[in-house]
Amino acid sequence: MQEGAVRPLFYVGSGQRAPEVAEEASRTLPEVELTILMPCLNEARTVGQCVRAARDYLARSGTSGEVVVADNGSTDGSREIAEAAGARVVPVPQRGYGAALLGGIAAARGQYVIMGDADCSYDFTNLDGFVERLRSGDRLVMGNRFRGGIDEGAMPFLHRYLGNPVLSFIGRLFFRTDIGDFHCGIRGFHRDSVSSLGLVSTGMEFASEMVAKAALAGLPIAEVPTRLRPDGRDRPPHLRTWRDGWRHLKFLLLFCPRWLFLYPGVLLAVAGLLGFTWLQQPLGHDGQDVRIHTLLYMAGAMVLGVQLVQLAVLTKWLGVLSGIVPPPAWLRRSQPLLKLEFGLVVGLGLFAIGLLWSVGLLQRWGGSGFGPLPPTEGMRAAIPAVTLMIIGMQAVAGTLFAAAVELAWRTGRQKRDA
Repeated sequence: MQEGAVRPLFYVGSGQRAPEVAEEASRTLPEVELTILMPCLNEARTVGQCVRAARDYLARSGTSGEVVVADNGSTDGSREIAEAAGARVVPVPQRGYGAALLGGIAAARGQYVIMGDADCSYDFTNLDGFVERLRSGDRLVMGNRFRGGIDEGAMPFLHRYLGNPVLSFIGRLFFRTDIGDFHCGIRGFHRDSVSSLGLVSTGMEFASEMVAKAALAGLPIAEVPTRLRPDGRDRPPHLRTWRDGWRHLKFLLLFCPRWLFLYPGVLLAVAGLLGFTWLQQPLGHDGQDVRIHTLLYMAGAMVLGVQLVQLAVLTKWLGVLSGIVPPPAWLRRSQPLLKLEFGLVVGLGLFAIGLLWSVGLLQRWGGSGFGPLPPTEGMRAAIPAVTLMIIGMQAVAGTLFAAAVELAWRTGRQKRDA
C-alpha cells in the first residue's frame, strides 16, 4: 500500500460515509505539527483533566499543536467540558471506538497524531518519547504498557495475563512484527501514513487493524514504554472482554490467510498425499485389508487441504485487488497461475484423469459381467478417481471465481474513474 491511497468511502458494517465533512473543515485551518486526539463517550469526569494535561505538554515542549476530542455522542456534558478546557471537539455520530478515531483523524490538522483514551489512564504530559520517534522517521509509534509499568488495578487480571499477551503473540506471529503490546490505547503516527492505510474498523478491533495494516504496508514501527494508570471513570469501561477479544482475534485471522487457510491447507494436502501413496499397497489383517477406510480419510484430507490453499490464494488476491494489502512477491510470481485459461486447463485435466480412471474401473466391472466386485479392489480405484475429479472441479470453480471478482473490480474501478 502506497501513501496517498484513497480512503474508503464507507465504514465496514455501516451505510455511513466516512467523515469527509470534518476532513474538509480541517483543511480550512492551518496545519500544525501535532494533534493530540482523544475519543470520548460520556467522559465528563475525566476529559477536562486529560485536555488540560495535553495542552500543558504542548506549552511545555514548545510544540505547535492542538487537542482534538472526537465526541461519540456524549450526553453527560463531556463536549462542553472539553471545549472549556481548550479542545476542538469533533462530533462523530456513528458509534464505536474506531468510528470516533476515524472521524478524529480525518479532522486532525497535525502532521503527527497521538491518540489516547480520555479516561486519565495515560499521562498526556509525557509524550516526548512518541514525538521523538515520530520526528526521527518512524511512521507508527506504539506505547508498551508491559515495558512501562501497569499500576495496581489498572488492567484486569484476565487482560493482563491472558488476553493481551496471547493476542499480541498472535499478531507478532501473523504479521512478522516485533510489537509487544498490540492493543495499547496510546500511540502516535504520521497522519498521512495512517490515512493511506484505508482503516475501516469501527469497533475496538480498530487497534489491531492499525498495527496489522501498518506492518503489511512495511511502515517503520517503533515502541516506547508507557505507564498505565487506573482510569478515573465512575462507571464500567466500554471494553467488553470476550466480545471485543473475539473481534480482535477474528480480525487478525481474516487479515492473515497464511495462518487461517494456507498453512492448515498445506499440512492437510501433504498429509493426504503421503497417506495416499503409502496406502496404495494392501495390508491384510486376518485376511482383510484394513487400509481402505484410512484411504478414504486421506482423500478427504487432500480435498480439504487443496480447498484451503485455494481460499488462501483467493483471499490474498481479493485483499490486493481491494487495496487492503500490498501484493506479496509470491503472488506477483504466481499471478499467471490465477489466469482463467491456466486454471481451466489444470482443473479439466485433473478431472479428465479421474474420469478416465473411473472408465477403466467401469471396464473391469463390465469384463466381469457386471457382477460383484471385491470391495477393496473397487474402492482402491474409485477413491483416487473421485478425488482427482473433485480437486479438478475445485480448480475450475476457484479460477472462475477469481476471474469474476477481478472483472467486477475492474468494472467498478472504471466507473469510479469515469
